[in-house]
Amino acid sequence: MIPGVRLVLLGKQGSGKGTQALRLSRHYVVHHVSTGDMFRAAVRAGTTFGRKAQEYMDAGELVPDEITIGIVKERLEQAGTKRRGFVLDGFPRNVFQAGALSDYLAPDDVHLVIDLEVPAEVVLKRLAARRVCSSCGTNYSVEVPPMENWTCDVCGGEVVQRADDTEAAIRRRLEIYESATEPLIEWYKERERLEVVDGEGPPDEVTTRLIDTVERRREASI
Repeated sequence: MIPGVRLVLLGKQGSGKGTQALRLSRHYVVHHVSTGDMFRAAVRAGTTFGRKAQEYMDAGELVPDEITIGIVKERLEQAGTKRRGFVLDGFPRNVFQAGALSDYLAPDDVHLVIDLEVPAEVVLKRLAARRVCSSCGTNYSVEVPPMENWTCDVCGGEVVQRADDTEAAIRRRLEIYESATEPLIEWYKERERLEVVDGEGPPDEVTTRLIDTVERRREASI
């Protein structure tokens, strides 16, 4: 079995981060830990943090750092995830969350943080073409639709365009992401944990770049 890894994958919405995080998790035989999936699972399970998160989401507010961190810790404690490894997708989102993750993993830490870099204009085009299952959240696009009549291949739900996938809304989300993530990128760069990988091109090529980057850092640490 390939040795486990502890990876964080950063990237703008529409960068392909979720797809690549899943591919990396399968390659390294570790869990893909997605913030969105964690929130939904915690709410369904009715955990303490899940109930608190639901209150904020129902009110249309951002879930506070303390609750987000609590849900992540709950997830990492499951099925040996902390011991075996993981690919974190959507967490951490700021320096406070990164510090909490580092403290939680001590005396170890994440092996590597990868910033999946895709130009804003490319992301805009991808998100404008995005379609999402209204039930389970699976992503599709106008170029790669579900097999049958905009019905989700995974759960049978209706596949629709998100109401906030307008150009103005997307640009605003990208601005917020950049302002929040820039200090986080610098934080990891100072700790020599950061690599930047080109996220443009066919998914298979991007996956190869990501694995090559991880393996290069792994060899350098031996």
